[in-house]
Formats: sequence, structure tokens, C-alpha cells
Amino acid sequence: MIKTNLKTLAEYSQGQFYGKDEEKDLEIKGITTDSRKAAEGVLFACIKGERVDGHDFINKAKEAGAAAVICEKAPDIDIPYILVDSTVKALQDIAREMLKKADIPVVAIGGSVGKTSTKEMVASVLSQKFNILKTEGNFNNELGLPLTIFELREEHEAAVLELGISDFGEMHLLASIARPDICILTNIGDCHLEQLHDRDGVLKAKSEMFDFLEKDGAIILNGDDERLRRVQPVNGVEPYFYGFNEDNELRAVNIRKNGPLGSDYLIKTKELAFEVTLHMPGDHMILNSLAAAAAGLKLCLTPEMISRGISDYVSIDGRFKVIKSGKYTVIDDCYNANPMSMKASLSALAGMPGRKVALLGDMGELGKDEEQLHYGVGEHASGLGIDVICCAGPLSKNIVQALKDNASTSELHYFTDKAALLSTLPQILEENDTVLVKASHFMEFGDIVKSLITP
Repeated sequence: MIKTNLKTLAEYSQGQFYGKDEEKDLEIKGITTDSRKAAEGVLFACIKGERVDGHDFINKAKEAGAAAVICEKAPDIDIPYILVDSTVKALQDIAREMLKKADIPVVAIGGSVGKTSTKEMVASVLSQKFNILKTEGNFNNELGLPLTIFELREEHEAAVLELGISDFGEMHLLASIARPDICILTNIGDCHLEQLHDRDGVLKAKSEMFDFLEKDGAIILNGDDERLRRVQPVNGVEPYFYGFNEDNELRAVNIRKNGPLGSDYLIKTKELAFEVTLHMPGDHMILNSLAAAAAGLKLCLTPEMISRGISDYVSIDGRFKVIKSGKYTVIDDCYNANPMSMKASLSALAGMPGRKVALLGDMGELGKDEEQLHYGVGEHASGLGIDVICCAGPLSKNIVQALKDNASTSELHYFTDKAALLSTLPQILEENDTVLVKASHFMEFGDIVKSLITP
């Protein structure tokens, strides 16, 4: 955490300080919402959730060594505290001021699919020039973003922040905290439709990212996405488009695919062209690398730096991570799923050598059209030539039905739930299969990945 004290934090949070005058100068080295992580020099923030109230853990935080507390109701303790109306808002206000004070380039990443992979790719590229702070895990929401910013250190030279939303107004709030210099949107897909209604609603909600774009900033968009192509200049900032199509400012050309080993290709703009090697398969991963290349060019990285950053990229668990086990090549893509990401992953699987197997589960938060959207995934898969497709979950029955209706040549299996699929897998899979595991997080398909990679 950037060096600060209780007096400053009280000012940033518009809270009331309670304690001895000399304690106002107490240096705070970190902020946590977990009483178990409270320690010397750490401020414990009391968050009132649906099931747990952080105020009930103030004494445990003190026993763990917490230096002070920020809370919504006055505690009976003998360490200083800051009293605020809303702890969450206070943390957001503190994070906003801390990031502003840091005065470093901020890259904000949003979109329906590929946010995390793109964030990791951008961080890999920019780390060739800068000391990077990046979002870890799923710390990308109204509370996660401030907690990420609290990890800022004096040595950080740029920040790569993932912004995740599910409703209107949320991106506006996150952007007000991040105040990005560079905005990246990966795509506009069918996700969170219970709140956002349709893809036009998704575009509207994601575009709130531009509300706090810094002057002389950049907007980097997937130009192959029909809705992102509609985005007009924002306060004089022209969108910069990347993709495969010829009308994009930055493109991937001369692509040579190497199966599970990834791809070699040329990144081309009007001014330059340079070779890159990406050690991850799939066109969607190439698109992620193009977003990272565009961000790198905006921040004056050389082609050599960008190429090295793309080559150094390593996927994280649950995000199209290729794992070589003793018997199978497993593609772990089960952190989350929506129709766009499901189709992209299936297309990538289809490009793999050997016998290909897809293990698919239900996708969540799709609203009233959830059955039809699952059916659409089956329609897409029907023409890909995947050898075996197994589906589990009540909604995934629609994927199987679409495969049957479209006379798919794939061997098909349907199971009511994950447990039934797991119990039958040994009879379905063959040695040396390439196996894609894909479903929304609530389906807990990570258990399937574990079963496939455990000796």
C-alpha cells in the first residue's frame, strides 16, 4: 500500500476519526476486510454482508494486531477508528484518491468474454516496460477493485484493472474509481441478460467505462464485434479497432496454427508489422493478444517488447488452460461460461489434433431466452466435427437437442447432473483424447478437471 496515515484515510473517506491526536499520524500499511488477515499496521474494514457482518469481528481483528478500524457503527475498543456512513463507499473513495495520487497509467478492461485472459495478456506485455499492478483473481467488482488498488506500491509504474459488472450503473461507478487512460472492451455477448435484457443493453452498460476516460486517453475495441463497431468517438477520442478483419487498425495476418501449442502470426498496423508466437490455442486468444499489443503500442512499447510479452503469457486455471495429464490433454475452461465463450472454446477445440471430446454444462444468468441460447450453442457445435460431446444439467439438454436436430455426427451423451457425468466418464474417454471442460462456475466443473488430471 502507498504510504499513508489515519488522518489522510479519514479525509479520503469523508469519515470521522476517533482516537488520540497522535494516532492520526499512525502509518497504515494495508487495508483488509478479513479479520484473519489483520496485522500490525493494517486497517480492518467492517463490511456488512448478507450473511456476515464484519462489525462482529472487530475484537478478533484487534487481537490479530489490527492498527485501526473503519466501520459504520461505533465500536467499544481501545484502538483508533474511522466512522463512516458506508464502509464500502468509504473504501471506494479511498481507492479513488490513492490511485489518483499514484499518477500512473491505468488500463481498464471490460467485456462479456475474455476479460481475465486479456487482463493477464496486457499485464504480460506491459510488464516488459513497467512494474505492473494487476487485478488478481476475481477482484473486479465494487469491493474487489478498491482492494486491488490498496495493493499499490511506490514502485508500481502502471495498473491493469479488470472491471466486471452485471447491471446498469456498475461500470460507471468502477470507472469513476479507476479513471482509465486506456479502455479496452473485448466483445459484447449474451451475459447477465436477467439485468441487461439484450446485447444492446450489454453494450450500453459496458460503454459506461468511457464516462471517466482521461483526456488524451485511448479506447481499444474488438473491431470484429458488430456492436463495438458502432461505438462513436468519446470526447474527441476515436476508437482504435483490433481484430482479424481488414478494416481494423491492428490485425493478425499470416496465422499458422500449431494445435495445442498455440499459433505464430504477424501483427500488422499501417506503420509496422512484427512476428509473434502465442503459446495458447484458439482464435479468441489471438484476439486477446491483439488487445494487449494495441495497449502496448499506445504506451510506447517496442514491437520486440510486445512480441516477448505475448510469448511469455501463461494461462491461469479455469481460463482455457491446457493441461497435459498422464492420459489426456485437458482444456480447463470451467471458471465461467456464456454462449459467446462456449462457442469460441468449442471452435478452438475443433482445431486440435486427434480425438476431441467436449464436456459441457449449464450457463447461468441468461434470462428468459436461456433455453434458446443453449440451443444456439448446440447449433454452433453441430458443424465442428467434435468426436464426442457430453452435456450435464437441465439447460444443457437444449444443446443436445440442437445437435440432434442438426444431424450432428458427434457421439452424444446427456446427463442430468455433474455426478452422473463423472461416474460415466471412464467408459467414454480414450487415452490421448483432448478434452474441453466448460460450464458456468456454479456447475463446479472444476471437479471434473481434477478427476482428469489426477493420476
